[in-house]
Amino acid sequence: MSSTSDKAAGTKPVLPAPPGLTPHEFRSLVLGELHARPFLPINLPLRIYHFAFITTDEEARADRDGIAEMAIAHGFPPPAPDAKYHRFDFGIWELRWEQHTEFTTYTWLTGRDAATPFAHPAPIGTGEIAFKPHGKLIASVHMSVIAPGKLVAHAAEGFNPLALCVIKASDGAARVTTDFQVDKIGYTRFLIESKDLTPTRAARLVQRMLELETYRTLALLGLPEARSAGPELQRMERELGEITQAIATAPDTAVQQDLLTRISKLAAAIEAQTARTAFRFSASRAYYAQVKSRLELIQEQPEGDFVTITAFFRRRLEPAIDTCTAVEDRQRRLSAQLARAADMLRTGIQFEVQHQNRDLLQSMNERASMQLRLQQTVEGLSVAAISYYVIGLITYLAKGLKDASLLPKPLTPEMVTAISVPIVIAVIYLAMRRVHHKLSSKDDGKT
Repeated sequence: MSSTSDKAAGTKPVLPAPPGLTPHEFRSLVLGELHARPFLPINLPLRIYHFAFITTDEEARADRDGIAEMAIAHGFPPPAPDAKYHRFDFGIWELRWEQHTEFTTYTWLTGRDAATPFAHPAPIGTGEIAFKPHGKLIASVHMSVIAPGKLVAHAAEGFNPLALCVIKASDGAARVTTDFQVDKIGYTRFLIESKDLTPTRAARLVQRMLELETYRTLALLGLPEARSAGPELQRMERELGEITQAIATAPDTAVQQDLLTRISKLAAAIEAQTARTAFRFSASRAYYAQVKSRLELIQEQPEGDFVTITAFFRRRLEPAIDTCTAVEDRQRRLSAQLARAADMLRTGIQFEVQHQNRDLLQSMNERASMQLRLQQTVEGLSVAAISYYVIGLITYLAKGLKDASLLPKPLTPEMVTAISVPIVIAVIYLAMRRVHHKLSSKDDGKT
């Protein structure tokens, strides 16, 4: 029995560096990444049970702790704290554990009772294997790999003929049969019949087929999100249409402000939906790219008149991915339309405000002009009133001077009064203008 694992980048380098040279902190990671999850040769026949679990960060940590406990319980050294791959050899059974960004896989392999495909009960139900994974199951595979010279006469029996896929793989060195459907005990079954697979080529084909099924399942996780987002997206598109029609007939700024508020709420809703679905849609595209990559790597060839996996996925998987892409496109288009509608409304509101400001300024100018005329009238009346009182005082003074025989001859009080009228008016007018000018200068200085 043995236990092996890979080690991801840690705080210290684990690979040696030439003497006197300081290695980059990620040197071990980038050099070791190409050798992570190796294709270990396998001997045929083989029974394989593969499980994939969606795990949160907390569940992933708990799962890694569980693997460490399993290793210690069987007398193996535990995997490194940051290991992403670990392999246990229990003798009869082999376990391969892998941890990815959002999922973890357990793959159990055994050669016991493997000669007849799918003849042996599932090992979990019989107690052959026991493990405590964390997370939620997303994929479970029962794979039977038959040794060369042991081709199954009726390999398609037990599979759904309506979804049956049969291909040649590895340049014709093997035949793969599956229907991508879950059987009565919860497994998707794959039958691989070797014609002349070497142990290493068999290992590569097995791993790629397991990855194909895992990534195929993960890629479809975006479909429920797309279906869930569809009705809400349709409602928002319909509301935007109503708002757009209302913009053309909005009678005043108040209505436009209400429409702008509705657009802002709608924009917030579409941004919230986009944020909620963005990761899942992006992940679905990435997983689908992995599916297509694995299809290329297995070197698929048609087998008679049977449907190939590529053709099956083109009919079943590709439309689901297209649905996710279509929802993403609708989200982006709706967001852009909302931005344009908001800009249109803001422009209309701004134009209306400018028009109101122009009218207000015009009204203010008219009031200022009227005030100026009123002020000039008041000033004229003030000059007349003050002049009247001043001239009256001069008249009284002239009469007093006459009575006192102090008024020079030939001047009379009437003459003095007549002479003083233009002089008094001019002096008072100039004095008031000077005061007005000083007050205006002070007001200008304050502004």
